[in-house]
Formats: sequence, C-alpha cells, structure tokens
Amino acid sequence: DPRRTLTHFSQDNVSHYDIFLLDESEEELYVGARDWVLALAIGTPGSIGAKASIMWGPTAEKTHECAFKKKSQETECFNFIRVLVALNQTHLYVCGTYAFSPACTYIHLENFTLMSSGRAQPFLDGKGQCPFDPQHTYTALLVADGELYAATMNNFQGNEPIISRSLGTRTLLKTDAFLRWLSADAAFVASFSIPEDDKVYFFFEETADEFDFFERLLVPRVARVCKSDVGGDKVLQKKWTTFLKAQLVCSQPGHFPFNVIHHAFALPRHGGGADFYAVFTSQWQAGRAGSAAVCAYRQEDLEKVFEGKYKELNKESSRWTVYSGPDISPRPGSCSMGPSSDKALTFMKDHFLMDGKVSPIQGR
Repeated sequence: DPRRTLTHFSQDNVSHYDIFLLDESEEELYVGARDWVLALAIGTPGSIGAKASIMWGPTAEKTHECAFKKKSQETECFNFIRVLVALNQTHLYVCGTYAFSPACTYIHLENFTLMSSGRAQPFLDGKGQCPFDPQHTYTALLVADGELYAATMNNFQGNEPIISRSLGTRTLLKTDAFLRWLSADAAFVASFSIPEDDKVYFFFEETADEFDFFERLLVPRVARVCKSDVGGDKVLQKKWTTFLKAQLVCSQPGHFPFNVIHHAFALPRHGGGADFYAVFTSQWQAGRAGSAAVCAYRQEDLEKVFEGKYKELNKESSRWTVYSGPDISPRPGSCSMGPSSDKALTFMKDHFLMDGKVSPIQGR
C-alpha cells in the first residue's frame, strides 16, 4: 500500500535484530539483538523510537572461554538473544547464547533492568532453553500457567536436540537423547499452544531413520506433548511420557517433495481448533531456480494421525515396521492425568513415531 509509511529504526553498535515481542498494549515492541534488549515505542503511527535498552553481553571470562573453544570473537562470541517472552505484567524472561554458554534472566519492566545476582551475572542456566550456537534453530513458547516449552540444541557440539518444559512449579521434563526420539540434526522452526487444548505442537525437520534411502533424506515433522504430562515415576523419570511425532506431507505432482520446512504459523478458528500453515522448499532442485510452497493442515488431521498406528524399530533388522501388537492402556501420547504403569511407559519409550502421515488440506 503506497499510502502506508515505512519507518526504520537503528541504533549504533546494535545488530542482529532477531527476535520480537509485541506488548499487549501494542504501544511497545521488545527486540532481542546481539548483546542488547531494546524497548521501542511504536504507539505513534509512522514513528519508532527507543524507549529503553539493556546491554547484556557476555563477561570477558566467557568471551575468552568461547575463543579458547575455537569460536570467532568477531562473529560468534557474543550474546545473541533467542528467547524473549512476557512472563507476566511486570517481567520479561530472556535467554541468549552468551558466548556459547546459554544463559537466562528476567527483565523488570518498570525500570527495564536485568534482575541478576550481586555481581550482575545471569542467575539461570539457559541450557535446554536456548541454543549454544547462534546458527542453531530454536523455538520457545510460554503458556498461560507460566511454563516455558522450548526446542533447540542441548549441547555445544550441536548434535543433541531437545524439547523441554521448564519454569513454572512442576518438574522439568525433556526428551530422552539416549532413546533417539529426535535425530541429531533436528531443526526446529515453530511451536504452538492452541486455546482450550491440552497439547503443545512443535514443527521441525530432521533426517528420517525410517526410510532406506541412498542419501540423507530430510523429513518435515510435527511433534506433540501434553501439558498435563508429569513424567514417569521410575521409567521415563523427568522425561516426557506423551511425546509423539509424525511426518508432514507437502508435495505437488511432477515435482520433488517439499521436505525442508522454514516456518509455520497457527491460525486459531472461532469455533475451536486451528489451522497450521507452513512454508517449505525441497532439498533437491530441478533446473536453475528453486521453488517454495505453502501447505495448510487442519488440527483435526494432525490428531487423526496421532490417534493412529505406530511404527516400531525391529532391533534385529534395524528396520521400522508398523506395530501390530495388542493395544496398551493408556496409549502413548494420551493426555490422561492418571499414573501409568511401568509396562505402559516402557512401551511408550519405543513407540513415538506414527505410521500415518499428515496430509495438507484438500491434499495440497
């Protein structure tokens, strides 16, 4: 629209404006950048101004440690803000890479200052909530009861993806790296909590283990956990007991499948439920120009797949097959509040991959 004014904002020595949070009043925009968190006044049309700012860079000690690990002091050993959420009316919760030593802290909104220890150090370890490497993908979501659901890389090497729940008053839960619920290269793009629903959804891609393919095959996925999950007592202690994942399909006849997911968006419906829209490209390219696609998925179609059959890994042949044994109660992924038996939890450990695939609305 040529009638709309395009307004720019920049600040000296501030770069990598990567994450944005709009205040409920829509008068302020909080921005996470490299070593900075900004509060911008946007209430006046055509005007953006800096209202307050916090410089939150790593200490000299952390920068030195980062450089000692062969990371660049020119491009990498900084604090790239990756999590920026409104904890309540008075505080923000923020996490950054902190020179490959992820850290989190709180921002007091009244005077826009960091809440920290006496030595002005971040007092929370950000591992599992924020990536080590600014190049690693991530997603984080704060739900109404103050719990943070995050998905990112959980180690310095960048080969241990994790989906976790932290903050709040309940036990921290996470995926089990030993059970390989996620492939080592999982790349997360979005997470959603739908109103009136007890589940959190994560959209990502990873190398598929269930296919015999002559080269590395990426597969877009949606994973689901239940907010009511409390973890196991002995089996799956402090681990998810409701984790499931399924393949997303986005394809067009006569073309390579669109199997690389870049972003996803959830559009809640007035009558309940939601539609999910995701942007894809293909890992293969025909001709000079690559192509992209947007596919839409109904929440009901996701749930139908999650209520279907599971795959299981045959330990002898190392092949994934459809599970055809007896039903287990409660079935993996069900959001029942009651305790599960050790037998049911042991079954859940190995039955997290759905056999069905989520097709887009109208098959395209």
